[in-house]
Amino acid sequence: MKLKERISWLMDTVQQSLFPHLNECLPEPLTGREKHLVKILELIQIEKYVPVTASRQWLGRPIKEREAIARAFVAKAILKYQHTSSLRNELRSTPNLRFICGFAKRQDVPSEATFSRAFGEFAKAGLGVKVHDALVKEHLSSELIGHVSRDSTAIVGREKPAKKIKQAKIAKKKGRPAKGDIRQPAVPKRLDVQRNQTAEEAIALLPTVCNRGVKKNAKGYTETWNGFKLHIDVNDCGLPLSAVLTSASVHDSQVAIPLMKLTSGKVDYCYDLMDAAYDAAQLWEQSRDLGHVPIIDRNPRRKEAVPMAPHEAERYNERTASERCNSRLKEDFGGRSVMVRGSHKVMMHLMFGMLALFADQLLKVTGC
Repeated sequence: MKLKERISWLMDTVQQSLFPHLNECLPEPLTGREKHLVKILELIQIEKYVPVTASRQWLGRPIKEREAIARAFVAKAILKYQHTSSLRNELRSTPNLRFICGFAKRQDVPSEATFSRAFGEFAKAGLGVKVHDALVKEHLSSELIGHVSRDSTAIVGREKPAKKIKQAKIAKKKGRPAKGDIRQPAVPKRLDVQRNQTAEEAIALLPTVCNRGVKKNAKGYTETWNGFKLHIDVNDCGLPLSAVLTSASVHDSQVAIPLMKLTSGKVDYCYDLMDAAYDAAQLWEQSRDLGHVPIIDRNPRRKEAVPMAPHEAERYNERTASERCNSRLKEDFGGRSVMVRGSHKVMMHLMFGMLALFADQLLKVTGC
């Protein structure tokens, strides 16, 4: 079954069966915004992936509550609530939203501390990445994707940047080595090392602490921020395929090879589209080794820039899909309202928004 037919069938089932049932059970009919929320939650089905810890198999809060909390966090990203307290107040005061998320009564809505503990559990288990990988596998693994656009976006953190550790430099003797003199071999570059690593191994070695980032914006002005960088692969329809969170100081090119390997393991695609920050020989070679065609804007490096061929330039213009994805994540799904600390929790917060963005964009692409 093709993607559009599968999503259309699912949404028809939701509209014909689930919506009438909810309207019978709820005190008020569903609004347009609530119907959209139900569609996204049914498409994501995050409750299927909520982890069951050993301590909660027999003691503590029931698993059903954790499932409802996970659905509530997705609703928080969709409804643009900045704080968990605002989400909790809305759950307690709005029966429809409470029922949609899975809380039967007003008294069933847990405290903010319980929400916080559940969020920590989700972050530790990597819930967001697991659900996102499952969505990509279910809906896109059988599709041939034209191109993947790769880019990063600044994520402002809520914590102090880590102090930079200065490494002592070993003075090297100038000129030729003396006879019998043994010099230490040069430290291999990260890009060369990543060529022989798996995506997971390379990502594990990337720094993720909060620190200071610097970059030039689209108008050529230098911007600085304290926090992180989110590196995203996006397909030609604007659906995010892979995401990696690093420190703000990590250069975009240092995450490209792990992202290529991650995305290549999920979907089949033809072109890698990247801007001039990714113009490195190792990235060109890695893209070709994976069976893709790299289209990377040339970095002049104080020389005259080599223009693209007309057909490559036309394809390269489609790279704006990644910029639109980054913009939507920040403006519409909570990317600007990071209120947690620690890279794992920041990633979890962003992944709730990413899941909502994936489902929302999938409904737009398929016309549902």
